[in-house]
Amino acid sequence: MTASVFVVDDHPVVRDGVTLLLQSDPTLRIIGSAESGRAAIERITQLKPDLVLLDLRLPDMLAPEVIAELRKVHPPAKIVVFTAHADHHGITASLEAGANGALVKDVAGTDLMAALRQVLHGERIIDPRIAPHHAQRSEALARSGLTRREYEVLRFAAQGRTNPEIAESTGLTRNTVKTYLQSALHKLGARNRVEAIGKASEAGLL
Repeated sequence: MTASVFVVDDHPVVRDGVTLLLQSDPTLRIIGSAESGRAAIERITQLKPDLVLLDLRLPDMLAPEVIAELRKVHPPAKIVVFTAHADHHGITASLEAGANGALVKDVAGTDLMAALRQVLHGERIIDPRIAPHHAQRSEALARSGLTRREYEVLRFAAQGRTNPEIAESTGLTRNTVKTYLQSALHKLGARNRVEAIGKASEAGLL
């Protein structure tokens, strides 16, 4: 049985390379691609692919945001995050947002196809080069006492987003964003968001 795959990446070389590669596997079929998060959500809503191969860094959205949206518009999709950086902090956030796997972009072609098939069969696949970083960040998060929402709001703050921008990205009200941020500051023992971001970075959270 053939599984449909949708590729989301802002680099045409990656999109073309993956498309070419998957053409050699009769069990996987590319049904479309997008170069931004918004375009991906729109097209995936219509096409309803079995699997989405999602670049971690897109020009308009973060992968965890895209995943949260995809879980609303097409819950059955399997989502695999594709990244050039095994230690990028967004990987853990993506897995926590609901990704079914994470792979580094220089993975061998045969390994990529095997990993996608495993994910389609219900397994969770994390590239061995990512696993140690993911484990460290998960442990750091547990030690910090931050909830997933507090961590999410803090991550957006670390990217320089304002409270109204964070509210828009997360679907929370501005007051709720402020509450989560204050709670995160308190747990990290920080007086302001700059200090909180510094402490979170030192703790291996960002």
